[in-house]
Formats: sequence, C-alpha cells, structure tokens
Amino acid sequence: MARIDYCDPAQANEWTREILGKNRNANIFRMLAHSPSYFEQYCRLGNAIRFKGELDPIVRELAITRTGILCKAPYEIVAHKRIGKGVGVTDEQNDALENWRAASCFNETQRAALAFTDEIVTQQKPSDQTFNDIAGRLTPGALVELQISVGFYIMTSKFLEIFAIDMQPVADVV
Repeated sequence: MARIDYCDPAQANEWTREILGKNRNANIFRMLAHSPSYFEQYCRLGNAIRFKGELDPIVRELAITRTGILCKAPYEIVAHKRIGKGVGVTDEQNDALENWRAASCFNETQRAALAFTDEIVTQQKPSDQTFNDIAGRLTPGALVELQISVGFYIMTSKFLEIFAIDMQPVADVV
C-alpha cells in the first residue's frame, strides 16, 4: 500500500489530467502528479529516453530492466519487461536478466551494456575496463543515453520503492 495517497486526477490541473489520462492513470504517475512541475519534466525526460534517442531500444530496455532488478523495484521490472518485449527483447532475455552473465542469449554489445549498468548501480561508476568496453561499441551519443537511462531509472526505481507504489495489473503498468 502506498505510503501517501495518490493524486486524485479530478483535483489536478488540466495538463496533469491530460498526461495522467495518456498514461492510463498509472499509479507511478498519480504519485508524481503531486508535484505538477516535476511531473511535467519527469515525463519529458522519460519520453526523450524512450522515443528520441539513438541508443538501440533493446539495449536500453535490457539496461532499464536490469536497473529495476538491482534496485529491487518489482513495478519497474514488470513494466520494462513488457516495454522491452514491444521493442524486440525476447522472453529468453527477459528471463535471463537476473543472472545475465551465465546466459548465452545476449550479444556482446548487450553484455557490455549490462556490465556497465551493473557497475553504475552497484558501484556508482564503471571501471575503466567496463567503460572502455561499452564506449568501443556505442557512439558517444548512445553512450550518454545509456548512462542517462540507467540514472533516470535508478531514480524511478527508488521513487517507486520509497513511496511503495502499488503494482497494477500487467496490462495497466506503464
């Protein structure tokens, strides 16, 4: 159960209601809507991450889902496994993310991105070897996008867990 009540869309301003409606009034957004200005900027950056970058969407979603796993954020894991499937992440890959190092279903770029993600989340920054490995596989723009994606979803995962955002039926999770 959420630690505070969700924002009531009926009490929100018009813009906030519109964005909530576009996102099926998902619990995470209803909680974020308590701060309309932050909610707006959060959505802008989230949309840029998901729809405007050059980073391969499969690599992005593998990294985001792995971030949710490492941050122990089930809402995030469920949401991004579903989103990942929509961009081409296989069921085998989603299933293997808990123990990705032992899996053979990831290519070398995906493995390098997952190692980069693991070190950002667990060690605050990657080793030189891990950084150089992923930097040799991505353009500078895609590398920046990967780091920002992981950082954004660390923040999102922590938000979900700190406020104890309630899970929703899988079809409703954004």
